[in-house]
Amino acid sequence: MTASTPKTLAFVHRFEPGANRPPLLLLHGTGGDESDLLPLGRAVAPGAALVSPRGPVLENGMPRFFRRLSEGVFDEDDVRRRAKDLADFVADARAAYGLPAPVALGFSNGANIAAALLMLHPGVLAGAVLLRPMLPLAQPPAFDLTGLPLLMLSGAQDPIVPEANARALAERFRGSGARVEHGVLPVGHGLSQADVTTAEAWLAGLAI
Repeated sequence: MTASTPKTLAFVHRFEPGANRPPLLLLHGTGGDESDLLPLGRAVAPGAALVSPRGPVLENGMPRFFRRLSEGVFDEDDVRRRAKDLADFVADARAAYGLPAPVALGFSNGANIAAALLMLHPGVLAGAVLLRPMLPLAQPPAFDLTGLPLLMLSGAQDPIVPEANARALAERFRGSGARVEHGVLPVGHGLSQADVTTAEAWLAGLAI
């Protein structure tokens, strides 16, 4: 599928039109860009519209969606600011392209900004697939995600995301009323074919 010419919005992004299923908001990991997750989006949700922004923060030249102070230690003020910016971008992209609320598909840093978006702006997404996420905020505000479908996929050998951190995130989402499926795959931090297969099956079963 050929990407259409993107509208002028706050985030540099790619857009691929689609129909008949919820659009995907693709959120890359550190060092990725707006093209990085397009093949994954096509693989897990064939025919879906794809909106893929580039993270606006640079860390040693690598795009990210928010600043961090060190590995696994986030600048939480920046997380809040960037989540608001991303929520505004989603609203603008929906208006520009005539889209319903998207399902986020985020990897690593992209999964973490998606988690922050869910916590801070819970009406923006219709669901989310979070690949290798961790808690983006130590003390998030109360939020309500009643009935929202969420898939989290963690890696049993992930050297970056502690198992307890991922479990705590899943429990935080369950406590908000979300319908959470949390799978732990026998992999590390990188993406695997099991992520693709699991995400594709889960997205195909969504009733949104």
